[in-house]
Amino acid sequence: MSDDHHTQRLAEPVPPAGRLEVQNPFDLKPIASVDTVGRRGVEAALATAHALFRERGAWLSAHERGAILHRTAAAMQRDADRLAALIAREGGKPLVDAQVEVTRAIDGVHNCAEVLRSDGGREVPMTATAAAAGRLAFTTHEPIGPVVAISAFNHPLNLIVHQVGPAVAAGCPVVVKPAEDTPLSCFAFIDLLREAGLPPGWAQALVTDGPETAEALAADPRVAFLSFIGSAPVGWHLRSRLAPGTRCALEHGGAAPVLVDGGMDPADVVPALAKGGFYHAGQVCVSVQRVFAPRSVAEPLAQALAEAAAALRVDDPSLADTAVGPLIRPAEVDRIDDWVRTALSGGAQLRAGGEPLGRTCYAPTVLLDPPADARVSREEIFGPVICVYPYDDPDSAIAAANDLPFAFQAAVFTHSLDFALRSAQRLDASAVMINDHTAFRTDWMPFAGLRESGLGTGGIPYSFADMRTEKLIVCKS
Repeated sequence: MSDDHHTQRLAEPVPPAGRLEVQNPFDLKPIASVDTVGRRGVEAALATAHALFRERGAWLSAHERGAILHRTAAAMQRDADRLAALIAREGGKPLVDAQVEVTRAIDGVHNCAEVLRSDGGREVPMTATAAAAGRLAFTTHEPIGPVVAISAFNHPLNLIVHQVGPAVAAGCPVVVKPAEDTPLSCFAFIDLLREAGLPPGWAQALVTDGPETAEALAADPRVAFLSFIGSAPVGWHLRSRLAPGTRCALEHGGAAPVLVDGGMDPADVVPALAKGGFYHAGQVCVSVQRVFAPRSVAEPLAQALAEAAAALRVDDPSLADTAVGPLIRPAEVDRIDDWVRTALSGGAQLRAGGEPLGRTCYAPTVLLDPPADARVSREEIFGPVICVYPYDDPDSAIAAANDLPFAFQAAVFTHSLDFALRSAQRLDASAVMINDHTAFRTDWMPFAGLRESGLGTGGIPYSFADMRTEKLIVCKS
């Protein structure tokens, strides 16, 4: 049993409501315990955030916020090895990928500081009519108010940076609830912000004692903006509970489609597809899930993917050569295995994997031509499973790709510019990657789920814009 015990990162500590044990998802050994809070802790956090926002004289200036963020990034660079090891231990992400996440998170914090230099107000023309003559009008920006961020487990540091960093940059007090499985990276980031000079009330972190308390946090009328990353049922429910005037951004998941052109050599496609589908054991909201290939290409493509899957080492994420780590919880292993077995009983052909590897890992799996009504074809797998579907013409493949209530990122592999552009125009997606996997992302590009996949646009500059209001000032001469 670990004696590493964490209290909440509140400005005004309150007695805990309980204690949560954090486990290593690979070996299920305890690595830390975290105090949880009930309604009293939520009230303390929101009261602090609300009071800070209402006291305009206490707002931090833009140059102060920028300096704090740059100092935070420097501290993260200093502690990069510790942060990567923490991501691997609590989240199960292979160490090599955890190191990449830390690098991204550091760059993201710099990005949060940089938007302060580039996103200013604008002049509103007042000379177009005689009635407006003799006036000068311009806009400025102000923080929207207290922000509540509810986050997911799969990128336990970088997602927190995406939600908390823009709030700090915008000048909003922020209360963040990390995923119960991975709170330690969040707490570490809040500690580094405070070390860099951010007063404690401007960024508070807590873990609630249950979903009702989390809902009370999100639905409080003092919350100006909710940033939610997680499952669609929870996100849409929370949106329905928001107080009047509370704005929100929701980032859910999808079942990302890939369209492969007939002229592609499987050897040119497989490395990207395997990376996009098996990275972090498929626990990515835009992970490669449904690959549509011409009938003549589907079989060799599935076989090449199977060979790539079989070559991946599935093991302890702390080992340097581990390519695929565990699922976040044993129940997810059971769920994925049930989905795969159901697809096989319906006629899917197994090309690789298809079985649990102990209680916590699942073998990277390739299925050829699962039934169109199977759950692996209709719902987000969120596991290391790639499905390959043969098609007879591209339009039928695009129709199948679009025939879900989700839409997020998609991909097209082709040597033809016409095929690429035509497919990109017809795929239901907020972003289409040409000759790259669906999980490609830079943290300053727009990142948006459509339909059931989300609401609003993520990406650091877009979140920063969401967390500010534009105020018009009109001067009459």
